[in-house]
Amino acid sequence: MNDAHEWPALKRLDLNLFRVFEVVYRERNLTRAAALLHLSQSAVSHALARLREQLGDPLFVREGRGVAPTPLAEQLAPGILDALAGLQRSVTRVAAFDPLHDRRSFSLNMPEQMEPLLLPAICAHLQQHAPQVQVRSTSLHWAELRRELALGRVDLAVEIARPTDAQLRQQVLLQDPLCVMVGPGFSGELTAERYLACEHVAVTSRRRGICVEDLALGHLGLARQVRQRCQHYLSAALLVAHTPLLLSLPRRYAELLNAGLGNRLLDMPLALPPVTLNLYWSVQAEAEPGNRWLRQQVLALAASPYG
Repeated sequence: MNDAHEWPALKRLDLNLFRVFEVVYRERNLTRAAALLHLSQSAVSHALARLREQLGDPLFVREGRGVAPTPLAEQLAPGILDALAGLQRSVTRVAAFDPLHDRRSFSLNMPEQMEPLLLPAICAHLQQHAPQVQVRSTSLHWAELRRELALGRVDLAVEIARPTDAQLRQQVLLQDPLCVMVGPGFSGELTAERYLACEHVAVTSRRRGICVEDLALGHLGLARQVRQRCQHYLSAALLVAHTPLLLSLPRRYAELLNAGLGNRLLDMPLALPPVTLNLYWSVQAEAEPGNRWLRQQVLALAASPYG
């Protein structure tokens, strides 16, 4: 391998090769990379060959049905990805955004439990007002999400209210009161005492995660009896339909989820705060026309009683 001082000067490198490097590095598969780049697989292989020759390293080696980066590629990747993301931000920041004709693809991150509540309304709105714009939904943990927002790889994020820093902007998206879903076998009044005496199903995707309702109960010096944990509210709602378990969840989502189940939705008998979801974006995207337009649409939809 060439020493660093033997590498060609940047002005003699074709910067398009770094875009190929980026996509291959992310996908770890030449066929998928070629499809995303709208190139043939042979064109991608040729571009990699040119970059390998100029950098004096294989960069990617075969692994199973795909490829894996070499140690040098792993060293180069963070700088290349950051530089390309910065270049993209610089270009798009000054570009006009025409929702009726723009073909942009936005990345929108949200908790997977909230996707059925938010994504269909957003996509239906875009179909009418920005028919060629696409939204890709992802679900990342907060630590990774903050970095992806800062790098411009995620445009907007919906998350519960969290402490943040000067690199991110945030605005309240919606506040939804908690309610309690009970099965058809539940009768009588749901008092605070009965709520705490009953057994509950809790929804969390983390092995040791704590639910927002348990955090709120803890602030009141209270605790409930969690009999069952599961990853999805639909699974929890189906459990409620066939067991005496109680499920606490945001009311708007509960109404959507319960449409075909026949469970009952009761008011939360304890003075727990509503679930607050914020919209997050990076400070670099603050003035970017496309990001600003999408923020306005998502905020307006969340404010609608039918959003």
